Amino acid sequence: MLAGAMTLGVVASLLFYTVTGGAYLWGGALFLAASLGYSTANVLANGYLPTLAAPDERDAISSKGWAVGYLGGAVLLALNLVIYTAHSALGLSQSHAARVALASAGLWWLVFGTAGVRRLTAGTSQLPSAQRPESGTGYRQLGRTLAALARNRNALLFLLAYMAYNEGVQTVISFASTYGTKQLDLGQSVMASAILVVQFVAFGGALWMGRLAARHGTRRTISGSLVVWIVLLAAAFGMTKHAAWQFYLLGCAIGLVLGGTQALSRSLFAQIIPAGQESEYFGLYEVSQNGVAWIGSLTVALAIQFTGSYRLAIISLVAFFALGLVLLARTDLRTAIRTAGNPVPERL
Repeated sequence: MLAGAMTLGVVASLLFYTVTGGAYLWGGALFLAASLGYSTANVLANGYLPTLAAPDERDAISSKGWAVGYLGGAVLLALNLVIYTAHSALGLSQSHAARVALASAGLWWLVFGTAGVRRLTAGTSQLPSAQRPESGTGYRQLGRTLAALARNRNALLFLLAYMAYNEGVQTVISFASTYGTKQLDLGQSVMASAILVVQFVAFGGALWMGRLAARHGTRRTISGSLVVWIVLLAAAFGMTKHAAWQFYLLGCAIGLVLGGTQALSRSLFAQIIPAGQESEYFGLYEVSQNGVAWIGSLTVALAIQFTGSYRLAIISLVAFFALGLVLLARTDLRTAIRTAGNPVPERL
């Protein structure tokens, strides 16, 4: 199933090369297919984490996975920026260079995805047949999973906390370039290079936060990162126009906590999943990550609509991190892990 989802995403990404002129419907269909393949592959790949890593190893493994992902993204983005910037020298038009960049993502995914899938020798853990849930439609199974999650109050609290602060993270990422251009009057070249810097810094940041989790505990490290996010939003609120160095500095700081927040959240969620139900729970995790993605954007849009201020729009995102911090503090993770029937790691 992982190989099938990957194939769907790869083919759709490669076919972006064929999108020319006003073929926006074809491009939209390919984008939906690529997104479906990516989200499905994410769910299935995440489901391997409890099988491939012992409870005390999951923070480190998850952090390394996110770090390598950011490094790969940074390298490919750098190559694409070179191709796009030098398109005239390469005999390409701007639109042709953009199509090459999109298709290169599919080729990159094909090479590294195939290498990874071929080396996976173990599937997600399997329950004995007597303990497996009854077969049924996906909707009935989803209902059973949601009911089980509801019975594990602390697991549900963590998922709600993740939904809150991850919405803040995703909205900051998507709104950063708009804030830079509209509020700070920075050019597109600054935006592109800042995104590239964030990718490289996030590689080291994910590894660094993995080490912090090993020393201070996963919950404390995530909570600390959320406090840092709030401080960074306050810093963004006070940034001055045309100060590109401030934007680069803010990007570096975001990169330090970005990958680690995502990686440690994944490894912590893996601890509260009952054995044999990894893909089902990570499916909910993916929905909580992408299914409410409109809330942050709506918050920003309403703030701009009613106040006319991009600064107030960026500071409004503090609410997501504050809510996530409160919900995470109220979550008894050890009880959640024991309720799921999993061993509690020494440091949490």
